[in-house]
Amino acid sequence: MNYFSYLSSEERQNFFYKEPLSFSKNIGKEQLAYALGATLYTPGTKETIAEDIIRRKHVDAISIILCLEDAISDEEVKLAEQNIVVQIQQIANLVSANILNQADIPLLFIRVRQPSQMKKIVTELGSAVHCLCGFVFQKFTPINGKTYIDQLAYINELYSLSLYGMPILESPEIMYKETRAESLLQIKDLLDSYHDYILNVRIGATDFSSIFSIRRNKYTPIYHITVVRDCISDIINVFSRATNEYIISGCVWEYFSNDHEEGLIQEVSLDHANGLIGKTVIHPSHIKVVQAMHIVTMEDYLDARLILQNADTYNGVLKSSFSNKMNEVKPHYGWARKTILKSNIYGVLHENKQFTDLLIAKAKQHV
Repeated sequence: MNYFSYLSSEERQNFFYKEPLSFSKNIGKEQLAYALGATLYTPGTKETIAEDIIRRKHVDAISIILCLEDAISDEEVKLAEQNIVVQIQQIANLVSANILNQADIPLLFIRVRQPSQMKKIVTELGSAVHCLCGFVFQKFTPINGKTYIDQLAYINELYSLSLYGMPILESPEIMYKETRAESLLQIKDLLDSYHDYILNVRIGATDFSSIFSIRRNKYTPIYHITVVRDCISDIINVFSRATNEYIISGCVWEYFSNDHEEGLIQEVSLDHANGLIGKTVIHPSHIKVVQAMHIVTMEDYLDARLILQNADTYNGVLKSSFSNKMNEVKPHYGWARKTILKSNIYGVLHENKQFTDLLIAKAKQHV
């Protein structure tokens, strides 16, 4: 798969100083963790999941979560489980028949309600499980977390798979200040024990807000809700340390009419300023904005490359090729490494291009 595949060859050359590389779910965990981009939630009851992928209805959707939790009612769980199995098997059958290219299958994850659902679904999928990338663990805590990850490890070993897990931090134990530090540190210890299985850490801002009966409006990024911002800050502090980093994904943006894009853009900018990569989205209209904003600027790319090229031989100060800042090899090394990993997936814009230019190009395709 490849980001911005909807662009023509001429458009790609026009936009990108360095084009996005092709990749698959087998690229390796470190690089794959940067590749989720705008992760689209889809109810597990949706009967056109396979059809939409085959027709490439959302051609820019690179990662999709099939939801068995909040997106469906309690009465629909069994129906949704069955539907997800049928949909993924349809996709796998079309790949086997050479009707669908494996590269056109998005990274597929299933958000489960209970750990026991994982083995049940994997068993029912049979050989079609190879179309699956992993599972999402809702309301992950120190208490239920070990059961989730133990089940994932058991499934991977039993069936010789490489499925990933993505815990969502969204429970009261994590939000309440008196239990937060202990809960986060216990979760960190648990994830460290299964580091190779954890693709990223996700934040459930809607659940966090609901604890205080708060719902932000279209003008308010989550970072302006101070009680949630305080919790996000602690999550970053624990999980994003350069010595043993987990990629943390940005929170969901709830509004999806066209006049709400400004708020989404503001929030994604704040995600990036705080080191978050990717974002949960609940509407296809969000995808183009989130993906475009992940493209690396030429200035950042050249600075990052300069730092990494000199890291083994010189650890002092280097002047940016843009002559507007100093690059310090030691303190900026981690940032530079992350920037290059992002550039491999999302590409690098030409100096005279902005992410908004891609949004305009995408909009013209639908006129």
